[in-house]
Amino acid sequence: MSLVDYLRFTWISISRHKFRSSMIIVAIAFALSSVISLTALGEAAKYYVLNQFSYLGSDTLIMYPGRNETTGGMPPITGVAARDITLDDIYFLQRKLSAINAVAPLIIGSAEISSDSRARETLLIGTTNTFIDIQKITLSQGRNLIINDIRRADGQCLIGETLRKELFSTNPVIGENLRIADYRCRVVGELQGRGDAFGMDLSDSVIIPVASAQRVFNIEGLFRVLIQIKANANLEQTKQQILATMTELHQGEQDVTLVSPDAILSTFDDIISALTLAIGAIASISLLVAGLLIMNITLISIGQRTREIGLLKALGASARQIMTLFLLESALTSGIGACLGLLISLVFIAAANGFVTSTEFTVPVWVFFAAVFTALATSLIFSWVPAKRASRLAAVTAIQKV
Repeated sequence: MSLVDYLRFTWISISRHKFRSSMIIVAIAFALSSVISLTALGEAAKYYVLNQFSYLGSDTLIMYPGRNETTGGMPPITGVAARDITLDDIYFLQRKLSAINAVAPLIIGSAEISSDSRARETLLIGTTNTFIDIQKITLSQGRNLIINDIRRADGQCLIGETLRKELFSTNPVIGENLRIADYRCRVVGELQGRGDAFGMDLSDSVIIPVASAQRVFNIEGLFRVLIQIKANANLEQTKQQILATMTELHQGEQDVTLVSPDAILSTFDDIISALTLAIGAIASISLLVAGLLIMNITLISIGQRTREIGLLKALGASARQIMTLFLLESALTSGIGACLGLLISLVFIAAANGFVTSTEFTVPVWVFFAAVFTALATSLIFSWVPAKRASRLAAVTAIQKV
């Protein structure tokens, strides 16, 4: 038999048993699409997390209260440590080290923001005007905060676009007053669009001077401090100078942690890549289930096609040819299922990218090839035993069983 004869005979067999073939095609399609789609979700999560820190650049350090060597991991997310980082520390640090270009202390919490009769619980950020520059945030109207002394509270604020719509609708917002507990501030600028920082939606937030946030939340310690280094300064040397200065300010105790965005990105990249592979491996179990289905259906098919096998044997077909026919039929149906699965995956990825704009759903090219190869290999492996069984049937015995 030529290859054309094999393909023609296999296609006739698939067309004649539409329900059985459809079961295999659907099983492979959904198994393969689940592997690729879950991998795309993992890649989207990875892209989103890494994108949160990409704005900082390689010239920026993040200082946390607490020391990771003593806590056994990342510093406390709430910013609580044995000794707080204060505004006096930051004020002294910025004046002492000439390598520091800008410093943006952060205090973050939630509070009820009200204007006239409207109120909304939202994100409140205490920082300085340099936060806008470091984060590369743009303003749609108004101006940035003007802060001459970070230790001084001031009655000015920036408002996010979403919060502006909720409180003021389409009315002008610049110059309007907001009330935050017993603190009042005047809106001097509006943030443009949606801006993300550390996973927070800045469009639904209010930014006030850091000293004012200390008064609102009645705290002294800072949540985080962004430190931007000058272009001509050595990052590692400046990092050691900052740690030495903070140790001096805290009576000889090094109780802060300095990390660079590159270190954070590398850590998250490793973690999420491992999780993505784990998710893909779990999803691959569906291919195993599809393989068991192929085995069962092939066994049933042999029982139903015993006469056909006997006639082929009587006409001179060898055991190898019989086995090749069954394996080719399994491979062809699995190939159709794999193509359908790829189409479903591509539709899912395109739809996800259309609906979710905060991240990007992508799949490495090798995942497509690996998924298709695994699907075909699974079908051949699980149909091997039934095909071998069919090839061993004797012609007379096969005809007599009908």
